[in-house]
Amino acid sequence: MSEAPESSPAAAPSPAGATAADAGSSSADRPRKGPLSFLSGALTSGALAWLCLLLSRRVVAYYTLHPPHYEARVAQSIATALKTLIVGMCFLATFSFAFVGIGLLLVFVRSLTRAGEERPA
Repeated sequence: MSEAPESSPAAAPSPAGATAADAGSSSADRPRKGPLSFLSGALTSGALAWLCLLLSRRVVAYYTLHPPHYEARVAQSIATALKTLIVGMCFLATFSFAFVGIGLLLVFVRSLTRAGEERPA
């Protein structure tokens, strides 16, 4: 009965051959995001929020003009639930994009005011 030698977790090779020193320097090598990146993200998110708002208004208008009418109570209940789910998801997308856009706009303003205050950690 031969026993295989036990290997300690510290001696195990890390994935892709990275060492502990490599892990710390990889975050320092990446360039920091600039104000232009935040502004473009805010504008993109704002445009998507506007498109989702237009879609949401059309979905509400469609369901207002075409309410679901079914004879069976179960079918009517399912149709109403599906309508509520679709309208809710449209408005959820609208407000999610809007809040992300507002947040990125605030980060953009903050990055402009703190550009000269770079302090090393």
